[in-house]
Amino acid sequence: MLNILSASVLMLFSSLNFSPFNAQTAETVFIGFPQVKVSEAGLSRVSKNLVRGDAANLRCIISKIGEKYYWASRENVQLVPIDGGGAFITFVATNGAGYVRIIKSHLKEAASMMSETEERFDYIEHIAVGLSTISYWGKQEK
Repeated sequence: MLNILSASVLMLFSSLNFSPFNAQTAETVFIGFPQVKVSEAGLSRVSKNLVRGDAANLRCIISKIGEKYYWASRENVQLVPIDGGGAFITFVATNGAGYVRIIKSHLKEAASMMSETEERFDYIEHIAVGLSTISYWGKQEK
C-alpha cells in the first residue's frame, strides 16, 4: 500500500511544472549566416570568405524575452534596438561588445540600391575584442 501511495505522489510531483508563473520563453527574432569575415587590428586587416560549414558555427542569433533583446550567439549579452525609421535596425550591446545592423526585410529592395554591399548582404555583425574588431557580413535565414 505504501509503495502505491509513494508511486502516486511521485507521479503527481513529476507532472507539475515548477517554473515561475511569469517565466517567459525566448523567441528567436533573427538568425544570420555569415559569408565574409574581416578581422582588423589597426596594423593588419584579414578578409576571409566563409564556407557554409564555417558559417553554421558562426551564426548570429538575436532572441527576445519579454521586451528585452539578447545576443544569443554572444553569451546572451543584452541588446538595445535602435530603429531610426529607415531601412535598418541596429541592435547595440549594452556592454560595448559590438552591434548587429540588419536590413529590414520589407525594405531590402530599397536598401539594395545603396550599394553592392546592401544588395549582397542582409546584416553586419561587428564585435570589438580589445582594440581589434571582427566583422561578419551575411544573409538572414528565411
